[in-house]
Formats: sequence, C-alpha cells, structure tokens
Amino acid sequence: MSSTQNLLGTILRNPNIITSKSHAKQLHAHILSAKGASSSDVSVVLFIYSNLNLLRDSCLVFNSLQSPPAQAWKSIIKCYTSHGLFLPSLAKFLEMRAAGIHPDRHVFPSVLKSCTSLMDLRLGKSVHGCIVHLGMDFDLYTGNALINMYSRFRNLTIMKESSSSNKVLGAFLNDSVRKVFETMPKRDLVSWNTVITGNVQNGMYEEALTMVREMGDASLKPDSFTLSSILPIFAEYVDVAKGKEIHSYAIRHGFDTDVYIGSSLIDMYAKCTRVEDSHSVFYLLPHRDAISWNSIIAGCVQNGHFDEGIRFFRQMLMANNKPMHVSFSSIMPACAYLTTLHLGKQLHGYIIRVGFDDNVFIASSLVDMYAKCGNIKIARYIFNKIELHDMVSWTAIIMGYALHGFAYDAISLFEQMEMEGVEPNFVSFVAVLTACSHAGLKDEAWEYFTSMTQDYGIAPGLEHYAAIADLLGRAGRLEEAYKFISGMHIEPTGSVWSTLLAACRVHKNVDLAEKVAGKLFAIDPQNMGAYILLSNIYSAARRWKDAAKLRTFMREKGMKKKPACSWIEVGNTVHTFMAGDKAHPDYRKITKALNNLLERMEREGYVPDTNEVFHDVEEEHKKYVLFNHSERLAIAFGIISTPAGTTIRVTKNIRMCVDCHTATKFISKIVEREIIVRDNSRFHHFKNGVCSCGDYW
Repeated sequence: MSSTQNLLGTILRNPNIITSKSHAKQLHAHILSAKGASSSDVSVVLFIYSNLNLLRDSCLVFNSLQSPPAQAWKSIIKCYTSHGLFLPSLAKFLEMRAAGIHPDRHVFPSVLKSCTSLMDLRLGKSVHGCIVHLGMDFDLYTGNALINMYSRFRNLTIMKESSSSNKVLGAFLNDSVRKVFETMPKRDLVSWNTVITGNVQNGMYEEALTMVREMGDASLKPDSFTLSSILPIFAEYVDVAKGKEIHSYAIRHGFDTDVYIGSSLIDMYAKCTRVEDSHSVFYLLPHRDAISWNSIIAGCVQNGHFDEGIRFFRQMLMANNKPMHVSFSSIMPACAYLTTLHLGKQLHGYIIRVGFDDNVFIASSLVDMYAKCGNIKIARYIFNKIELHDMVSWTAIIMGYALHGFAYDAISLFEQMEMEGVEPNFVSFVAVLTACSHAGLKDEAWEYFTSMTQDYGIAPGLEHYAAIADLLGRAGRLEEAYKFISGMHIEPTGSVWSTLLAACRVHKNVDLAEKVAGKLFAIDPQNMGAYILLSNIYSAARRWKDAAKLRTFMREKGMKKKPACSWIEVGNTVHTFMAGDKAHPDYRKITKALNNLLERMEREGYVPDTNEVFHDVEEEHKKYVLFNHSERLAIAFGIISTPAGTTIRVTKNIRMCVDCHTATKFISKIVEREIIVRDNSRFHHFKNGVCSCGDYW
C-alpha cells in the first residue's frame, strides 16, 4: 500500500484533522479521481465541508449521492442548521425518516435547535416523541437540547400577555423541562446551567438557587455561565451581600475578569445602587464588549448619574465599540433628563446611520427624549413613522403630550390606542390621568380612574391616586382631596401627601397644611421638601416665628434646602444658573439684559408679585430676589446668546414661581420668541404673552 493511500486512510478515519478549505478540496478531488469511490468516503468529505461551514460545497456533495448514508444526512442537517436554514434542515430530517434512515444522537440536537428557532412547539414535541421511541432520551447531548428547547418556549410564553391558555402552556413547559432533566441518567454543567438560566429568565428565582445548591451536592462546581445566570437574582432582590459572595467566589476561581461575569456584576451592583462598585468591576475588566459597556451606561442612568452615563457612552464610541440597539434605549433617558437636545439630535443621527431607526424600542426612546427636551412636534413626527405601535410607544407619546399640557391631544391618542386594539396598562393610565390633572379635567379623570378598575381590572397605584389628588388640589378642592387620600385602598406615601401640601401653599390654607404635614411627617420624618413647603406656607401667612422655628429645627437636624437651579443649552454647552448666581462669565451682560427687559415689562403693566418671596425683608429686597431667580438668568442668557426668533428652552429643578411665570409671559411677548420652560412637573410654552398651561400648574 502506497504512502498516499495510507495518508488517505488516516484522513478518512480521522476527518477532523482537515481544518482548511483548500485541504478539504484536495481530499475531495483525490477521492473523485479514484475509481470506485464509495458513498461512505464521499460522506466523509461532506462531514468535513459541514464542519468547515461550507454550505454550497456541502449541498453539492449531498446532492451527488444517490442513496445518502446516515453520515451524509447528519452532516447536511447540521450544516443547514448552523447557517440558520431551519426549514431546509427540518425538511432534510423528514426526508431522512422517509428514506428509512434512523437518526442517531448526533442528529437530534440540530433538529431540536431548528424547532426552537422556528418556535414550532408542535414539531418539537413530535421530535421528542421520536427520540423516546428510538431510546435516545437517555443521551446527554440530546437531553440538553430538549431542555434548551422547552426552556426557550417557556421564555416566550412568559413574555406574552398573561392568559389562561398561556398559563396552561407555561405549566406544561415547566413540567417538560423538569421531566427531561430528572430522567437524564447523566447531567453535565450544560444541563444544570440550561435549567438554572431558564428558571431565572422566568422569574423562578428560588428554584434556580435551589438547583445551584443541588449542583454542588452533585460534585459540580458553578462555572462563569452559572454565576452570570444567577447574579440577576440578587439584582432583582437588591441583595448586595449575596451578590458580593458570588463576586468573591468569582475572584477565588479566576472568573472575575470574564466579560460575562463582569457585565452581570456591573448590572447587579448598579441595581443595588452601588454605582462605585459597578465602576470598579468595569475598570478591572481586561476586555470590554458591547454588553459590558451597555451595563455600565445603563447602571449610571438608572441611578441618576446622567452625566457619567453620557461620558461612558462617548468613551465606548472612542474605543470603537459599536453600540447595541439597547445602548441607545439606555442613554436616551439621560438626554431627556438633562434636556440636552443637541446631544439627543446627534444620537438620533447616529441611530439613522446605523439603521436602528426602525426599531420600535429605540423609536419610543426618541419620542420620550424629544418630548422631554421640549420638542413635542418632532416627538409626534417620530411616533407617526413607527409602523407598528406597541404599548411603550403609545405611552411615550401620551405622556409627552401630558407633560406639555396638551391634554386633549393626549386623550385623543389614548382613545386611538384603544380603538387600535392595544389594551391600556398601568403606565398608560398614569399618562392619561396626568394629562387630565394638568388641564383640570376632573370629569374625564374620574371616568378614566373608574374605567381602569371596572373595564381593565387594573388596581390603582400610588401614581394614579397622586394624579387625582393633584387634580383636586389644583382646583382648590382641598378638603375633597384630603378625604380622597385618606380613603385610598393602599397606604399613601409621603409623595402623595406632598402633592396636597403643595396645593395648600397655592391656595393659602394653613390649617389644612398643618394637618397634612402631620400625616406626612409621621410617614417620612426626614422629608426635607415638606419642611420647606410648610415653612413657605407660614411665611406667606406672615407667621414668621413659626417659619423661623421650622428652619431652626431643619438646621439642627442637618437638613439642607435643595437650591433652585435652571439650565439652558447654548452652543452645544449646558449653562447652569443658581438663584442670585454671579459666577457666570456673562453675568454683567445678563443683568443688563434683565434690567432692560424689566423696564419694558413695567411699561407693559408688569407688577412684581412679592408674595412669592418667603422672607421677612423689605419690599425692594424682595423685588431684587425675584429679579435674580435662576430661570430668569437662564432666559436672559438665552436671549443674548442666540439669534432673534430662536426658541428658548430652559429646565428648572423645582416648581416655577407665580411671579416668574408672569414675567416670562411678558418677556415672550416683548422679544417675540417662544420660551419653553420645563419645571419639576410639566412644560410651559410661553408665546405672545400667553402660557400653554392656562396659568394652571
């Protein structure tokens, strides 16, 4: 026997030694040139082509076989599956069965993967029956494939809306996963990890943790995949102590530099509000992928560290890491909160360039961002371009109109959503009730509040109660609001009582304010905002001693008032102003512009409302305090820094006072510009001396 024949025999017996396309082609040519090449030899070539993912060559070889042996069927099925051609893969499996060829344990993992990818549970169950009939259900790899299939179907069922049929199906799939796992005579890490991951994804946290303990009893040590699967449990439970135990285990076993473990740790620490720990994990990762970048960005934004989130996003781009679509959904809330419209527009342009603009989640984030940055027209334009609206996109646009005070637009969209068959949920009712509250639409609000429980079976939450209480408070129906809150089916929180306390300040009801404050302090004795509100109520009623006593109490308790702050974006830079702020480099120009505006405003009939200054000082000093409120400084800076006719967009961290609201109406008329101010509850569109809120806020 020649050396060539010896080599050929060695290759045919050990085909895995061929690792390149050129060598595979040489082998194929040699076999074809030899007389009397058997189908088994040709099947080996097909096996090699399949392993090398050479689809075209695999198909040509398979089609050249008149009666393909079992090896050839296995190879072509595997090749189709690995290329995502799941229907052809299943078709070949059915042809194989029709040809009387019995599948073996190497075929079923590919077939089950195709059933899973096509979400064809009926066929998957049929294949499972075939596996049992052929006695292959005891095979480790086949068992793992079955567990994976049933787990994936279970995940899809959980994601769908809850219904009796889905619950029955979910129970069947849970039972199927358990039965397959328990009947396996041998289980490896893949078996355990697949079931554990499935339990976590379906919210079965205790079952997942029990299985981790049982895995240890079976003398199997958790690997990086196990750890990254169970870390979300401690994120959900906000159990940082247990999460740290997993982190320590990962360090001891050398898993801490694994990018999947790292991403899970970043997410866990962030959801437990341990942002610095999440940063430490991120910086220690030797390699960072899109998932780890997205975890740190999302963690910053979720914890209110918006500037840091934007900084990490920019660093990701500089590191040539392409953002995933979820990265944009994570960063958009930061732009929305900071009202950085320029950055939001840059991100929008990037999204269009990478082709993510047709993604409904990203489009919904854009709708929310533009609405919260004050441009409701572009928000509506993007919403209208979405082909298939889901609950998230509907809620984003309805809440956008609600925040801008365009209640009838919000209500119209809500009704359109219902007509299109999208059932309102908890959040969408918050949006429409907020719209009614901001516009004082009491009757409509009660209709929606009643419909929520009677028509849709949604129990009112704190947000719904707060919206109704806010509506009653704004309308001056303070006693009715007090009774409404007292009669809530759930325990009211400090934020709900704070809504009524703010209304007491607006309507100057000191007696009820003291009563409400008592309720509030009993629930939340450290609520600094409530003490400040009550102090202002006392000051407005000229009860200076009571106000001073309250401020002394706050100082003794170490409470500090959150300073009023406004910011405006000019020339791609965000400029921040505090009340009475002289630190800005253009302060003199701003003061000059304000003095000029004040003279023109007074000629138009403006009279300062000094009741909004809660200090026992001279009247002239009160006027000076009002003159230097943060939003006025920001508006004046915007006027002197932008071309005539440019819309001015200002954000303020607390409620806009009555005098600044009046002054801004005058300014909008004098400078002939639209001025949009977003305070801590809504948007105000000032144009030609009129505000969109109708002086109701």
